[in-house]
Amino acid sequence: MLAAEIGITPANLSILKTGKAKGIRFATLSRICKVLACQPGDILEYVDEPGNDD
Repeated sequence: MLAAEIGITPANLSILKTGKAKGIRFATLSRICKVLACQPGDILEYVDEPGNDD
């Protein structure tokens, strides 16, 4: 199971998968990419949210 391989709970992995996470630790992103043999850009997408005028 991916969650066990990257060292997070299945619930936290679900939050990441559904896009409900507010952020992700670089260490977690690194472990995901290592296990899936991918690059961060393969699994992340920037979406500008309304009212986010930072």
